[in-house]
Amino acid sequence: MSLPQFPFESRFFSAVDGLRLHVRDYGSPLAAGIPIVCLAGLTRNSADFGPLASALAAGQAGEKRRVLALDYRGRGLSDYDPDWKNYSLAVENGDVLSILTALEIDAAIFIGTSRGGLHTMLLSASRPAVLRGAVLNDIGPVLEPRGMARIRGYVGKLPAPRSIPDAVDLLKEMMSERFNGLSRADWETYAKITFTDAVGRIGPRYDQNLMKTLIGLDLEQPLPSMWPQFDGLRGIPLLILRGANSDLLSVETLNEMKARHPGAETHTVKGQGHAPLLLDQETIARICAFVGEIDRTPARAE
Repeated sequence: MSLPQFPFESRFFSAVDGLRLHVRDYGSPLAAGIPIVCLAGLTRNSADFGPLASALAAGQAGEKRRVLALDYRGRGLSDYDPDWKNYSLAVENGDVLSILTALEIDAAIFIGTSRGGLHTMLLSASRPAVLRGAVLNDIGPVLEPRGMARIRGYVGKLPAPRSIPDAVDLLKEMMSERFNGLSRADWETYAKITFTDAVGRIGPRYDQNLMKTLIGLDLEQPLPSMWPQFDGLRGIPLLILRGANSDLLSVETLNEMKARHPGAETHTVKGQGHAPLLLDQETIARICAFVGEIDRTPARAE
């Protein structure tokens, strides 16, 4: 898979506690389209959004726009936190708010994959005015224990690949049952995003201490839900993506989300599980169409 890459600038900002946080900044602050903020999954980073951010910044949604893709603390090019307990939704959401303030983002469309979707829902309580629209990528207010058990089983436990072919084999062994619609080129693209840094070095791109945040989860009991935070998204345009083979976002939860947000749009990504990679042209085009429609819709009066 060869997808065009729009140039970006790596920018660094200080969190409230002084930790250095990294952001990929695509496009111009003066571009006409509503800005986009991309928030990644638990162990993921800003590179996940390269093809999608490139399409949006270049104008595939109709207008050129600024796109920001964030690295949480302990991921990508952001500093690792010496205290793993700070790898929490509360601390990370505070980091997101600090970056939005530093970049003078008053309103944006948020694209959240997995954990990034949880952060988007949290923003409905912490800074609702900043939300002009939201894309939730395979995430909802209810997390399925089976999916959480699978995630806990690999975070911080994978062997380091020695090469990209080795990385492809590792990912296929771990994920091919749920991602049965990917080509060899797709797997290679995903391996590069997952394991290579800006200068091509191969290795984990997150702090292995993230595993400690999952150890205490009691998956024999229902996990706390986030329905109140999801309900805070009712007043904005919403697109929900679900991998057809997802084990974290159930069809039942998706149906309840649509019932609570009657205007929500949905898109199923065939041949993929949790979470869709946002690399295929069909999904990128679907997100671009959604974003373009928000551009043409006046902001809701407060």
